[in-house]
Amino acid sequence: MLKGANVELATLTDAAGPVTVALRWSDPSGSGEADVAALLLGPSGKVRDDADFVFYNQPSTPDGSVQLLGKSPTGGGSEDRILLDLDALPPDVERVVVTASRYAGATFGDLDDLGLALFDSSGAALIEFDIADAASETAFVFGELYRRGGGWKFRAVGQGYASGLGGLAGDFGISVDDTPEAPDTLETQVDVEPHEDPEPPAVPERPETTVQDAAPADDPAPRRDTDGGGPSRRVRTAKKRTTLPKAAGADLADHPSWQAARLFSVAGLRNDHEREARATSTLLAVMTQVPEFGRRLTARFNAPAGTVGTFVETSFKVGDGKVRPDGVIRVARAGRIWTALVETKTGGSPLKADQVQAYLDVAARNGYETVITLSNDLALGDEHPLTVDKRRLRKVALRHLSWAEVAHEAHMLCHHHGLANPVHTWMLGELLHYLRHDGAGCHGFQDMGPSWVPLRNAIGAGTLRPGDKHAERVAESWEKLVRQLCLRLSGETGLNVAPVARRRRGGAAGRRADLVRSLVESGRMDAELRMPDAAGPVRVEADLRTGQIETAVEVPSAVRARPLTRVQWLLRQLDDAPPELRIEALAGGRAEGPCDLLKNLRSEPGLLVPGDGGEIASFRLTLPTGMGAKRGTDETGFVRSVDVAVDRFHRLVLRAVRTEQR
Repeated sequence: MLKGANVELATLTDAAGPVTVALRWSDPSGSGEADVAALLLGPSGKVRDDADFVFYNQPSTPDGSVQLLGKSPTGGGSEDRILLDLDALPPDVERVVVTASRYAGATFGDLDDLGLALFDSSGAALIEFDIADAASETAFVFGELYRRGGGWKFRAVGQGYASGLGGLAGDFGISVDDTPEAPDTLETQVDVEPHEDPEPPAVPERPETTVQDAAPADDPAPRRDTDGGGPSRRVRTAKKRTTLPKAAGADLADHPSWQAARLFSVAGLRNDHEREARATSTLLAVMTQVPEFGRRLTARFNAPAGTVGTFVETSFKVGDGKVRPDGVIRVARAGRIWTALVETKTGGSPLKADQVQAYLDVAARNGYETVITLSNDLALGDEHPLTVDKRRLRKVALRHLSWAEVAHEAHMLCHHHGLANPVHTWMLGELLHYLRHDGAGCHGFQDMGPSWVPLRNAIGAGTLRPGDKHAERVAESWEKLVRQLCLRLSGETGLNVAPVARRRRGGAAGRRADLVRSLVESGRMDAELRMPDAAGPVRVEADLRTGQIETAVEVPSAVRARPLTRVQWLLRQLDDAPPELRIEALAGGRAEGPCDLLKNLRSEPGLLVPGDGGEIASFRLTLPTGMGAKRGTDETGFVRSVDVAVDRFHRLVLRAVRTEQR
């Protein structure tokens, strides 16, 4: 649809039941998401009362006719959905306005792929509306549904507000109170050590109000809205979200060896079968009890937003025998049920192709949409870790999830995005504690694999040649390590850290071939990370010949009159940086320039001034760190050394350096 156009819904679908409006966007800056809202308007063009404002602090109308279904990740960004049961709306509701807002100074012009889609109750897409002219707006009306001639029509609006959610809501009769509340002990974002976890918060006797009377409680004559509506009230839009507490409660243990009781215990696990069974049951149970978490996981598999049901100890008859997947997930939405079988592995147990293929056959015979495998391995893009007969994928999708990705989603909700229910926050924190316990076997990718040592030996002996299978396997493991590194950094910073995928001929296979070629020719593997709080892409390079890991970033220089002043501007920010940090001054268009160590530059900054008087356009900062020789995460392991190198660079260098607008 084009901006301003309208269409009658009855001409687009015969399906009865609710419709879903999906607002989508991608956020390349990582500066924050957007939040959807809906306003139900009466004949006056205003809300009838405060219940007609559906937003993050009030996610549903009292009758459930309009509900926020929550955010879900897409291939390139996010999607936020609103369920509207048009037949259930009161007759005096004439319009439903679909909006979104941003916060903390972020604007809609910062977002890419901004648009809206409308789906009927069967999930079929009816309308697409792309918005390309967003700029400095902090709130946006995407579209509206309105009554006409006994039916409903949709209009593509695309109108922005620079005054944010308050200005938008005010136009429709809502008085907004966005004064931030003093944070309590639940609104922090710091991990808690296992022995310091808090008591579960008490469930409040009544829900925390999100609407405040503008008149005092003893005022006999509350003020009225100008249109003659009810008492003037102020809707509080300050987000009421709960994250895990920073400070621990009092420790009542008599002895340091006492362990706090956990909701999900790892005690008594004797073998891999018991670990798999307990991990599966624990995860699936939390998915049903914490809707925001369940939705984040099921959205990865293109499941609809709806009620999640999960089951274990399921069996399916196959010939004279039975097949028993580890679990089943079912999502009910508008009379339709989406179904998936789950196969789980923990610890070092590998997925088995014949077992997964048997589940694909069972899923096809029983009309299930998806088979989900869950293990410590990481999938790269749309690739599944297993190779199966592609004929079995004609009717059933095969998808993979790593335990590291499960923990990442839980961590982001617990420590950054928050949940509306404090009990859900505590429950998800208990799941995180379980997943991170060594005994649970849900640690994620931690091992470069059996090809690591033979590859290092071949590089040291100079015998590595093209076509070596060890190089191909290590290159794949490196990609998985980088992917897991991004998940961990995202969890620690709350930002969207992702690998930079440079365009290569042949796509992902071409990039992996380049990695193999680099290993053969120079003994090096490299990757680039996009970190929103860094001046540019962060380069990570492992040199297997020298045993060094180098982390580097290029920082634009400040606008200063003299080259020496630009050098001094940078050095002032690096007081706490390691003395072995290497700094290179780059003139415009040049790949190399004067270079020296920070320890030398502190006394002689002029060492970086170009001899030809060229203008310094940027500085390249590089920090070397020793590489572990072993393949895993122990103190002398390669995986751990990569984590340490990137953490050290981020903490001591990236956070210290600021950039100036040029």
